[in-house]
Amino acid sequence: MPASPELIRDVNTRYHDVAATGYDAKWGIDFGQTGRDQVLGKVAKLIDPLPPSGFGRALEIGSGTGYFGLNLMQAGLIDELTCTDISAGMVEALVGNAERLGLEDSVSAVTADSESLPFADGSFDLVLGHAVLHHLPDLDASFAEFLRVLAPGGRILFAGEPSKIGDRLARAPKRASTLAAPLWRRLLKTRPRRDRPEPHLSSGEAESAAHELEAEVDIHAFRPQDLVEVAVRAGFTEVNVCGEELTANWFGWFNRGLEATAVPEDIPSWWRQYAFHGYLWLQRLDVRAFEPRLPPAVFYNLLMTAVRPGGPTP
Repeated sequence: MPASPELIRDVNTRYHDVAATGYDAKWGIDFGQTGRDQVLGKVAKLIDPLPPSGFGRALEIGSGTGYFGLNLMQAGLIDELTCTDISAGMVEALVGNAERLGLEDSVSAVTADSESLPFADGSFDLVLGHAVLHHLPDLDASFAEFLRVLAPGGRILFAGEPSKIGDRLARAPKRASTLAAPLWRRLLKTRPRRDRPEPHLSSGEAESAAHELEAEVDIHAFRPQDLVEVAVRAGFTEVNVCGEELTANWFGWFNRGLEATAVPEDIPSWWRQYAFHGYLWLQRLDVRAFEPRLPPAVFYNLLMTAVRPGGPTP
């Protein structure tokens, strides 16, 4: 029996509250030039050319620690950013990142549910999010809210959403990492992760709780047409969906699977550099060799944009 929307919201809140402190380190989130280049590359795949004057007022849904919105703001594509997340822990982490980056005067953050946004009609020029739609229990209600808070001609922009086929393909490197992990740990002389908790967590119990909840927070994987249909039902036009990450995704999941089995401090810096730069190199390979030639459905991540009718597109 599918989980109720209330349970889905509760699990997402509890998981992300626990995960917030170590989230950036776990997922390699970068707020430097590499991070800015990554998010600008995602936007450019959907909107080309990028608007020279940016998007003005933006609302980020499920903003987490701010990877998408704060990097776009640093890149000059957003003037004012309002961030929302169902997790108060994530909102707190985002506020800390905004202050560290010197963006606190242009960024506000509130704890809010995407199905009931606390903003007036037509408040924003852009509604955006990264790896958030697959957590939402009621996509139709959420997209109706996105439309409502957008000004006429405003745009939605979402990235990092798992595709159904891409998710199935990614199971192979995940299984391979499980098989390879004992040998990998011996070669790198790392201890198994169960021997001690991560240092950023208050206790082993907290880590265990987060790990158990992580499997429950992802409730959707999409076909490209699923995203088109939910946007059209809400009233959006000019819907565009594309895919990204194929070989980079396989490489990333294999390495993440290995690393998840070891005590983080034991993993040597040379391995982390290899994994990071290898991932970036394969991202570039995907962009040049595969994304222009293969259908969006085969990639791990889907990106989408659409426009609220009734005004000039930003």
